[in-house]
Amino acid sequence: MVRTRLRGSGARLPREVLVLVASAFVVAIGFGIVAPALPAFARSFDVGVTAAAVVVSLFAAFRLGFAPIGGRLVTRFGELRIYCLGLAIAATSVGATAFAANYWQLLIFRGVGGIGSTMFTVSAISLLVRLSPPDSRGRASGAWATGFLLGNIAGPLLGGLLVVVSLRAPFLCYAIALLLALAISALMLRGRTGYASGTENVPPALFRTAFAHPTYRAALVASFANGWTVFGVRIALVPLFVVAVLGQEESWAGFALSVFAAGNAATLLLAGRLADRRGRKLPVISGLVVSAFATSLLGLHTPLPVFLALSLVAGVGSGLVNPAMTAAVADVVGAKARGGTVLAGFQMAADCGAIIGPLLAGAVAEAAGFGWAFVLTGATSVLALAFWVRAPETLPRTEPCDPARLPSEAVTTRALGSE
Repeated sequence: MVRTRLRGSGARLPREVLVLVASAFVVAIGFGIVAPALPAFARSFDVGVTAAAVVVSLFAAFRLGFAPIGGRLVTRFGELRIYCLGLAIAATSVGATAFAANYWQLLIFRGVGGIGSTMFTVSAISLLVRLSPPDSRGRASGAWATGFLLGNIAGPLLGGLLVVVSLRAPFLCYAIALLLALAISALMLRGRTGYASGTENVPPALFRTAFAHPTYRAALVASFANGWTVFGVRIALVPLFVVAVLGQEESWAGFALSVFAAGNAATLLLAGRLADRRGRKLPVISGLVVSAFATSLLGLHTPLPVFLALSLVAGVGSGLVNPAMTAAVADVVGAKARGGTVLAGFQMAADCGAIIGPLLAGAVAEAAGFGWAFVLTGATSVLALAFWVRAPETLPRTEPCDPARLPSEAVTTRALGSE
């Protein structure tokens, strides 16, 4: 059966994509539930602040280190199998964490959870690529990111209530949330090929081939900048800046992070639609300009309302970048090819930024002040902007959506074979 879909027509996303969005929300809300409890739980074993921080860092380190292996597993065994296996490993890890008897058990269980996290993250993005029509990838990426964001907003609120009951209760609830996501995915995605049918004889997309495409290279740099800014410096330095420089209470630091998240959430779906109608480059370039401008000014000693306004604008910039950037990577991979290693490299770029960013920006803040630390952070977006200005557009231009003649095939041929 031939389906017709006009680019930017606003047609509903496939049911399989909505299942992934729902699972992303469940996973994220569970992750947010344990966020307030994890440092205190580590300290309950009579360890110092540094040892408690190691528990958090080890999770990110395991995610980064296992990403290449996770990408190969996705390519070899398929997205859904690795997605479900990753959720199962993460659920087991979190459940075991709730019963950790000492600090070293906590450290091991939490680290193993990073392996499961990498497996279901890489496979989820790969599923999103294969199940989304090329002309809806921006909206699909925006919806998926929104599911994660809303879960991360709601999770800490529930976690704060559960900590009052017990430090172990949030981990048990997170394990249940992961098992729920596993059940949803296994039941509703089993046997679904979605938009990308006839993929059995299509060779997997290779990282070295994708890296030859300038848009993929631009996406790697932008992903690194996004990890540096959003997942690194924003969480590590903004609360310190609000308290130490602006002289506000800790509660205002949390409010500043929430304002950023609000700007992000308000923009993601709009940016996804824009990416499907006008192309991937326009929202990415616009978002990088906005993010670089607002982030560079965050370090100024401004009144609190101005700082909150800049945080909101920075969130808007990040929201413009993410859906279109992910959709561009999906265009490079193509709907028919399994791109486990390509998508793993994309994720690793963000993880590297999240690890390196706070370290370098923190060192600059100590040596030269917070202002220069935020300027350095804004410079990463400027670097990504230089790559994106020269990157070619990847949005498919063919209007009909015929399974016998997919627009993504032409994109994949151009993306992976023209360099």
